[in-house]
Amino acid sequence: MRGLIIGRFLPLHRGHQYLIDTALTIVSHLTICVRDTQDATIPLTTRMAWLKEMYPEAQVIGMPDLEDDLDTQAWVTHTQSFLGFTPDIFFSSETYGDDFAKILGIRHFMVDQARLAFPVYAAEVRKDPFRYWNYLEPCVRSYFALRIRVLGAESTGKTTLCQDLARCYKTSWVPEYGREYTERVKKGFSEGMWTSQEFIHIAREQNRLEDQMARQANRLLICDTDSLATAVWHERYMKFWSPVVANFGSTQHYDLTLVTGDEIPFVQDGFRDGERIRHWMTERFIHLLEERHEPFVLVAGSPEERLASAIQEIQSVVKKKAYSLSS
Repeated sequence: MRGLIIGRFLPLHRGHQYLIDTALTIVSHLTICVRDTQDATIPLTTRMAWLKEMYPEAQVIGMPDLEDDLDTQAWVTHTQSFLGFTPDIFFSSETYGDDFAKILGIRHFMVDQARLAFPVYAAEVRKDPFRYWNYLEPCVRSYFALRIRVLGAESTGKTTLCQDLARCYKTSWVPEYGREYTERVKKGFSEGMWTSQEFIHIAREQNRLEDQMARQANRLLICDTDSLATAVWHERYMKFWSPVVANFGSTQHYDLTLVTGDEIPFVQDGFRDGERIRHWMTERFIHLLEERHEPFVLVAGSPEERLASAIQEIQSVVKKKAYSLSS
């Protein structure tokens, strides 16, 4: 028995999942058509990826959209032509499903039209995903988590600030993969012992780790450095700028960037060797951010002052988006 669900999944939430889970208990083959609407604020590929991850047993396909949602006959013709077959059951939570299924000559299975099981609507989630956080799966949360990037030269309090912010917001933070790689593989920094391929590996892993940790984030993700910073480290040790390494930084998006000032004393921990270039590196980060037209805030002072300043900036971003930061 074949079942069909059509939706935008903008975004996918627990109400959609309840509909899909119900369908999967009834039919042996389920097709989920994701409407490719022109005004969608979330890419079709992203929405399809969510569904494929959550429901590998279903057939998930992108479906060209029609401009008129109210022309049921046109949608029936469009659906039959697109699918190449007529399903046995149409599943929905909307009244339009009655006429749609009737014209198709199949059964309509209405699922929780009143939204009693999961009182959530996609339009409301788009307005304030933080308010409906518990109705979203980790893969969807990753998309909506606000990413706070912290950049800084060696021994400028970058990691301390990240840890403090993570504790304050009860969320996860992304460690600096380059540091871990240096300690584990290289046993310390030294000029002349690096290759460009290693920096490519570090940049790629930094992005992967960030995207992985975003799934665990409690609305905010604190990022201790990023792959763009890896390009600066490449420039520092390899003596030239690598567009290949830098390109990894262009694939990520950050809602706020904090740059830690280099006015505090340098502390040697056995691995650092950049005391004499801390100011150059700080200025390099600022130059790159300005060149890319990415807004940033320079935080300075004591750890307490830096934390207070960072929190103020984060609250400003959240307020601008009109999100509900409280659980």
